[in-house]
Amino acid sequence: MKDFIEEVKRNKALFVMAAPAVILVLVMQYLPMTGLVLAFKNYQYDMGVFGSDWNGFANFSYLFSSGTGWLITRNTILYNLLNLITSQLLAVLIAIFITEMNGKIFKKLSQSIIFLPYFISWVIVGVFVYNIFNYETGLLNGMLSSMGLDPVNIYDKPGAWPIIICVFNSWKWCGYNSVIYIAAITGVDAEIYEAASIDGATIFQRIRAITLPSIKPTIITMLLLQVGRILRGDFEMFYQIVGNNGQLYNATDVIDTYVFRSLLQNSNIGMTAAASFYQSTLCFIIIIVVNAVVKRIDEDYALF
Repeated sequence: MKDFIEEVKRNKALFVMAAPAVILVLVMQYLPMTGLVLAFKNYQYDMGVFGSDWNGFANFSYLFSSGTGWLITRNTILYNLLNLITSQLLAVLIAIFITEMNGKIFKKLSQSIIFLPYFISWVIVGVFVYNIFNYETGLLNGMLSSMGLDPVNIYDKPGAWPIIICVFNSWKWCGYNSVIYIAAITGVDAEIYEAASIDGATIFQRIRAITLPSIKPTIITMLLLQVGRILRGDFEMFYQIVGNNGQLYNATDVIDTYVFRSLLQNSNIGMTAAASFYQSTLCFIIIIVVNAVVKRIDEDYALF
């Protein structure tokens, strides 16, 4: 403590500059964590957070005994894995494609067009999806009718929605993620590419032998950061694309949408707090385990 006080005295200006960010994190991130006690309480509005009776793990038991807990956990993990693989793979391919372009104007234009979906709200994307797959007036059924085929009710086919959600998620995020890989590729020494070209290496050989190994640390870091959120579904994406369609809950319901809907329908704050606590705990465990595995394989690629 004495050393810390002396450090503050020596670097007053730096601590003053850092104080707003530290206070913001404490107030917005750590102070609300006191509400986690709700996961272990039978919450009563008239008794408040700390006055309500403790009920141990009853909220967790109810969540999983009904089968809902395992369903939303499975959906959340599978969707995030699918979105992680497709969006990052597309981002790497786009980054390589753009950096290999020769025309400066065409390169800038292509990058801007690919990056544009990131700025489109999920509310607007939800409107796109509805206007494409609407049974009566949707673009898809309009095309099918024009070809003399029967219309298809996509909102009655749960199996199609993992593909739809994955496609729109990749469309929205691959441009944003590609910027990071473009920066990593740009940082590679140009003389290495020139030497490879002089030696007769083709474009695909240069990509395989130089580009991919050079951006490998960036790819691993991005994957580790995304794995830490593998149990956190993109609530806005799922809610705006799927909405409150009960026929699709088993195929599209994730922890975030389940918690939100539970609060709206039955106001069971204890159970929703238990679901959120369970989600955060598993996220923490997963990132620690994955980072430990990566550290064991190659310490240089680990986050910590």
